[in-house]
Amino acid sequence: MAKPRLLQATIDAFRLPDLRRRILMTIGILIVFRFIAHVPLPGVDATVLSELFKNNALLGMFDLFSGGAMKNFSVAAMGVYPYITASIIMSVMTPVIPKLQAISQEGETGKNKINRITHFITVPLAGLSGYGQLVLLQNAGAVAATDTLSTVAIIMAMIAGTMFLVWLGEQITEYGIGNGISIIIFAGIVAGLPEMIGDSWIAAQQGQVMGLIVFLLVGLATTVLIVIFTEAHRRIPVQYAKSVFKSGRMYRQSGASHIPLRVNTAGMIPLIFAMALVMFPGIIASYFARPAAEDPNFWNYVMNIFSADAALPWGLVYWGLYFLLVFAFAFFYTMVIFQQQDLPGVLQRQGGFVPGIRPGKQTAAYLNGVITRITWGGALFLAFVAIMPFIVSQVSNAQGLVLSSFGMLIVVGVVLDTMKQMEAQLSMRRYEGFLK
Repeated sequence: MAKPRLLQATIDAFRLPDLRRRILMTIGILIVFRFIAHVPLPGVDATVLSELFKNNALLGMFDLFSGGAMKNFSVAAMGVYPYITASIIMSVMTPVIPKLQAISQEGETGKNKINRITHFITVPLAGLSGYGQLVLLQNAGAVAATDTLSTVAIIMAMIAGTMFLVWLGEQITEYGIGNGISIIIFAGIVAGLPEMIGDSWIAAQQGQVMGLIVFLLVGLATTVLIVIFTEAHRRIPVQYAKSVFKSGRMYRQSGASHIPLRVNTAGMIPLIFAMALVMFPGIIASYFARPAAEDPNFWNYVMNIFSADAALPWGLVYWGLYFLLVFAFAFFYTMVIFQQQDLPGVLQRQGGFVPGIRPGKQTAAYLNGVITRITWGGALFLAFVAIMPFIVSQVSNAQGLVLSSFGMLIVVGVVLDTMKQMEAQLSMRRYEGFLK
């Protein structure tokens, strides 16, 4: 029986000293990350903090990006989320600002400049996010009140924790295997698996066996769907013509290739945008709503509607809006990325052309039409995955179990990407043991 590709590639990689060193470097950095995630900041009430995260879906999403560090209110509580936000801002602003667009076209030097600007943006974003998180937790009674000097010290520690995690991720990218930032997030999600297994065991003991089975089956089906759409792409045939001089004469030669246009080009970015927007009214309303013991006012109703835990029929409003926003953002972000790539211009500069399509404007129109059509499938897929927690809660009676769309997308994406990079590293060394 053939071994799984990732496992087989890992076994083969351990036989090569340089790849073995890269793998061990990645594992060592992840161990350091897990230690940092458990270094707490002062004044935390662990019981109140745990209950707060169970009842707040937005905090649960942020905790996902911090790898569980936010739930512990550690120095790495913000995780790499501010860096991801800064990266998204740069991705959206680069094609809009001519100066940034010119920098991005400078090759490796331009890439380094963009990365440096992203780091600069990350620092104030981490400070603002850290202060907002501190105030939120203090208002909920999970963190003790602090004076000005202590508040500044805590925020500075959180900024340092974020930048340290970003640095660790970049070390993995350079000296390890895979995309470092994604692997940092992946490690945090995997670290939460024992808790999920424990919740499953509790659900089984409480007589929710059928609900648990439905939960597992839906989770498995969703994973398969994510793998299919993550790997799905449309191949656009391309031919390259070149001139070869031989014996004083010029000969025209051509080579065939293809451009893989991904069905899900946007990745999980639309889910982040959509969740931030759909939960924003509820967060604002929470500051003006009356306590549970008093008569509800207008803001109480707004807070209940724009909540992931809203009961039917208001739950349909929240999840329906979430579905539509994810769908819209998937189209928007895909088009931004596609325009940045400038595939028609790249083809024309390299002497390539799509058979039957004139270079230039006709090629651009053709590729835009193809990416628009296949993005319908990718956008519907992301929107469906986004509302999967709601679907699972309706078809399964297993209480306390949450199917994380973000977590599943990240885990599947990181595993597939790491597998490809592992096999690419082996191929470059002309080592073909993993193909047997």
